[in-house]
Amino acid sequence: MTPLTTHPQITFAQLGVREEIVRALTEQGIEHAFAIQELTLPLALSGNDLIGQARTGMGKTFAFGVPLLQRITTDTTRQLSGIPRALVVVPTRELCIQVFEDLTGAAKYLTAESEGAPSRPLSVVSIYGGRAYEPQIESLRAGADVVVGTPGRLLDLAQQGHLQLGGLSVLVLDEADEMLD
Repeated sequence: MTPLTTHPQITFAQLGVREEIVRALTEQGIEHAFAIQELTLPLALSGNDLIGQARTGMGKTFAFGVPLLQRITTDTTRQLSGIPRALVVVPTRELCIQVFEDLTGAAKYLTAESEGAPSRPLSVVSIYGGRAYEPQIESLRAGADVVVGTPGRLLDLAQQGHLQLGGLSVLVLDEADEMLD
């Protein structure tokens, strides 16, 4: 009989994640990477594009969200000016809220610095239908570094000129298979 072996649990710090993100995740009780994160983080953090698939609850949001946050806050060629640098498109408002909360939590200690302006907290904004436009428009005007949203409302706000998509460096479609149904 073959004895059961356990794999050592890899931490986000061991995978090369910024200390600010590691600290925010640790405060939420998240210290070790799930399998999808362990496999994808090294690739995504080094700048590679990838596609990953895992069951619900297996860590996909942080598998793409951590590299997204790290990439936009360490890119010295393009400063965070409040014009969205990353867009996460999700199929439902429930998933939008969940992804928004996860990214906001992971970004807790990240700052955006612009030339000639004081640093400010990194801004993650949620955009979805079923709620008033005005607060969402106001949050975009105030500055949004990362936008998480549903397709219909994102298109509406982009067509109205409230959502600028020209500065994106990262685009993620979460649960894209559901969006194609």
